[in-house]
Amino acid sequence: MKLPIDLKAVIEAATDIESARNTPVSVSVLIDDSAPGDVAAHVRSAFVGAGAHARVTVGYFVGPAFSPYEGDDMAVIVAGFSEEVGRRAAEIRAAGVPVMVVTSMPRLVADMASAYGNPIPEGDLVAPEGVEGCEADGDAACESGDVAGVNAQSPEILDAPIPIDAAAAAALDRRMGEWVVAACREKRLALALSFPFVRRPLSLEAVSATSLQNAGIGLVLFIPGADMPLMTLNQAKMLLQIAAAYGEPMSVARVKELAAIVGGAFACRSVARQVAGAVPAIGWAVKAGVGYAGTKAMGLAAVEYFERGGNIAGLAGVVSSATAKATQIAGDVAATPAGARVFSTVKTAVRQGAASVLKKTE
Repeated sequence: MKLPIDLKAVIEAATDIESARNTPVSVSVLIDDSAPGDVAAHVRSAFVGAGAHARVTVGYFVGPAFSPYEGDDMAVIVAGFSEEVGRRAAEIRAAGVPVMVVTSMPRLVADMASAYGNPIPEGDLVAPEGVEGCEADGDAACESGDVAGVNAQSPEILDAPIPIDAAAAAALDRRMGEWVVAACREKRLALALSFPFVRRPLSLEAVSATSLQNAGIGLVLFIPGADMPLMTLNQAKMLLQIAAAYGEPMSVARVKELAAIVGGAFACRSVARQVAGAVPAIGWAVKAGVGYAGTKAMGLAAVEYFERGGNIAGLAGVVSSATAKATQIAGDVAATPAGARVFSTVKTAVRQGAASVLKKTE
């Protein structure tokens, strides 16, 4: 069976991704001596055991003056009560190096930095707040784009340090990873390969972006069959990035396996196309909904699978099952009057980004 996918384009994407394995990364970690021991230890452990292509330098506020290595891709300050935090972060930013300020006392650190004339940009202040209500993967609140900074909608944060228990550690890892993904876009895959806490946020971002892109393709491409090659290519690239983030080697054989996995979902989309034809008034919405739901189900299933230590060899069944279920649900919902109203809410949101989606897929 001929797969509905451009295998050459997938192999080219895999080649680009594979080059990240040999891309050097450099990180400086600066620890405020007054920072709570649990958060300092957690940050240090997050950057320990880096890959062969990672350079990590650890410094402290006491002793010789610290300046970032000129080749740094990013810097981290573990903040405590020192009045130097804001100034040192400003100096690192002025050197052209993105800097993440990690703390378990976000309000206090922010207020002190502002009081001494060096406010920390909100997006650069990373703390483990928001642990409650944001534990489920795929939850809208967790993927709302509140990248690493203090969430303005969270309950007021106390001045006392937030204890770094298991839940807080997981929340801190997620926020640190989100910051890296947003601030270090050119080397974020290389950083994910070196530092495991980046892998899940990077993968979830790929899932979210690809799902929205495929929703836009389903909405704006009305030529029969024209959307399938674009959707499948996007899904293959998404799975490539997820697999690469979790350390899977991108050999030609593995790339063909991934292409076969995505191609196997073609039958699911064909079912949804039949539903769209049976309900022409909202056919655009069915295609957009299936493009979104099927892609997201495929991506989240892959993320969870690799989180549990899986490899590409067993990915096909997990992804196909998740995609089939999501596609069938989308089709069933669209075939009902209530479903038509539900799908109509997709239209405005997706059309807002239709122009950019088409531009990215040209």
